[in-house]
Amino acid sequence: MKTQLTAVACFIFTLMISGCQDDYSGPNGYYDYDGLAEFSGGEKYKDYAENPFVEVSEQPVSTFSVDADGASYANMRRFMNLGQLPPKASVRIEEYLNYFTYDYPEPQAGENVALVSEVAACPWNNEHYLLRLGVKGKTVPLSELPNSNYVFLIDVSGSMDSPDKLGVLKSGFKTLTNNLRPQDRIAIVTYAGSAGVLLQSTPATEKKKIIAAIDKLSAGGSTAGAEGITTAYEIAMEHFVEGGNNRVILGTDGDFNVGPSSTEELIELIEEKRESGVYLTVLGVGGGNLNDHMMEQIANKGNGNYEYIDNADQIKKVFTHEVERFYTIAKDVKLQVTFNQQTVKNYRLIGYENRSLNEDDFENDTVDAGEIGVGQTITALYEVKLRTTGLNTFAQFDLRYKKPGDSNSRLLAHTITADPSSKIAVSENMRFASSVAAFGLLMKESEYKGTANKSLVLSLATNATTYDPHGYRKEFIELVKKLK
Repeated sequence: MKTQLTAVACFIFTLMISGCQDDYSGPNGYYDYDGLAEFSGGEKYKDYAENPFVEVSEQPVSTFSVDADGASYANMRRFMNLGQLPPKASVRIEEYLNYFTYDYPEPQAGENVALVSEVAACPWNNEHYLLRLGVKGKTVPLSELPNSNYVFLIDVSGSMDSPDKLGVLKSGFKTLTNNLRPQDRIAIVTYAGSAGVLLQSTPATEKKKIIAAIDKLSAGGSTAGAEGITTAYEIAMEHFVEGGNNRVILGTDGDFNVGPSSTEELIELIEEKRESGVYLTVLGVGGGNLNDHMMEQIANKGNGNYEYIDNADQIKKVFTHEVERFYTIAKDVKLQVTFNQQTVKNYRLIGYENRSLNEDDFENDTVDAGEIGVGQTITALYEVKLRTTGLNTFAQFDLRYKKPGDSNSRLLAHTITADPSSKIAVSENMRFASSVAAFGLLMKESEYKGTANKSLVLSLATNATTYDPHGYRKEFIELVKKLK
């Protein structure tokens, strides 16, 4: 391994001529020239630079894709339960925010999503304010959801031979199987040195047969992930349900090493496969060789979502309490905020660094963006500095999305008017989102954390648990209390 002096010199040289491809040492691991961080044991994360403050006079429009993932939060919890802090590069604050469900109103008739907003004082910087944007996917009873055509794609390579890897996935897939309806179908594809079909597509009426197949899973060998992905999509297409929920669910630690295995090669493969109309959910497990960066990217490019499964409670959350999220209610969802130059001096989007879009992408229906599941909520926070207070048009909040099966997007518009100097009580949604964001800033060791600390996080969250359907907000409070 290079000495620290050599690594620093290489980094400086990289900045000067952009020609050094070697690693340089950072405070939280070793980083390559493209910001990919690798930590002891081989875990890989992408270190995205935080969004800076932007002057409204120079760039009044901010555009980004939704992010419905929750993996970064659950992965952080794994580290916290081991008595450790997560690597800074692993922290994606938008996934901390969107791990939780917020009490947002249902969409109007004819629409699949609804928009809300709120402005309040920023808890960690008394000269700034927070703008909260909320999006709610339409709630649909499980009995009314379309038929599902699932393909479980399960990594059974040698690195998966662990209770917190293959063991957790087996429990999760059995839980999902028990929650399915008679009209749903499941196939199981496995991969190690090569891909194989463990179970052809089988109706959920044969749950005993499906669970028996899951119980047979054992790990060993190398990892031909790309071959497994190709096989899983082929089976999904063979049993494609028009207007239904056609989805590959990939469970892995991301350690692909046979065939196409680089993140770039796998993204290219997934982008080709998503044109089939089959969605992709990625479930990350375990530690040591976790390739978080690759899994987050292929889920993003595969019209799907990325979750990390760290314990039995997370299995219940993903496969029981929030199983409706496997059903996409809005696809290619893009947000665009146009700030009023007379009211707002500058702004900073908290998180969503790898979801940024160009302004022109907003109206371009060929540009890919994130998906929202049935009943799912999405939250985004901007930290802003105002030119003036008093009742003003604060910003214009626009959203574009496509209904499942549509190729043309729909536009929703929401004008944000607010008087931040008023004494109107701040909502529980805002207090809890602010608490989670402040915690994320601490975990990120953010230069923008201001006065955020453990006490602030707890004070904001403790009085924001009236809406807490499954106790995840209270669990967050107990987790924060462990922070030293």
